[in-house]
Amino acid sequence: MQRYFVDDSSIDSGQSEVRITGDDVSHISKVMRSSAGDHLICCNSQGACFLVEVKQIEKEQVVCEIVEELAEERELPISVWIAQSLPKGDKMEWVIQKGTELGAVQFIPFSSSRTIVQWDQKKEQRRIGRWMKIAKEAAEQSHRKRLPKVEAAHSWKQALGLAKQVDLALLAYENEQTTSLYEKILTLPAGKTVLLMIGPEGGFSDQEVEEAIANGFQTISLGKRILRTETAALVGLAYLSFYYEQMQTS
Repeated sequence: MQRYFVDDSSIDSGQSEVRITGDDVSHISKVMRSSAGDHLICCNSQGACFLVEVKQIEKEQVVCEIVEELAEERELPISVWIAQSLPKGDKMEWVIQKGTELGAVQFIPFSSSRTIVQWDQKKEQRRIGRWMKIAKEAAEQSHRKRLPKVEAAHSWKQALGLAKQVDLALLAYENEQTTSLYEKILTLPAGKTVLLMIGPEGGFSDQEVEEAIANGFQTISLGKRILRTETAALVGLAYLSFYYEQMQTS
């Protein structure tokens, strides 16, 4: 069933009606060809999702009646932040799209010494807007309950400060030979927040690794093979999903 994320203000105080606006109106009427009587799922910013029935499709809004609130478990048992050094081309879009499907709750692009891409402040809002659109579509497609956040690009110094905001800060490092992701999460219970930092195409410099460790990051290996920057975060997310959703429930 098609899913849409709506502003909290779109749901009336009595939780009896939802008004869907913006680009979703065209998607509902022209792409999905929905009509009165059809059912949709609407989710708010708090992760509450409702089964709704379309009552009226207008030019600028779709009016729906709430049928019931749904009890769903769609989110990872832990909160995963992805700090991704800005990759070339459209690779960041790939990381956000697939990372959203795999359950990440926040994406923080950043620049490091070997980052090739130069962040253009003039294009910042447009780029973040596009990334948020990609995250929204991926969240709807994968039936997430919450929209992940996409931050503006951080400097290296700002990225280092992220370690203080989470329960566990990990840096994927190709020269880490002994410590795996598995070893670091063994003692991290569900409900906590983990940050996974991924380097650029050329990797982190030795100095950056030292600075990260000094600021609270722990280095980990994601396996015996060297991964592309746009692959590394997804491998980490897939592993976290398997561990917390399969191994800990079996």
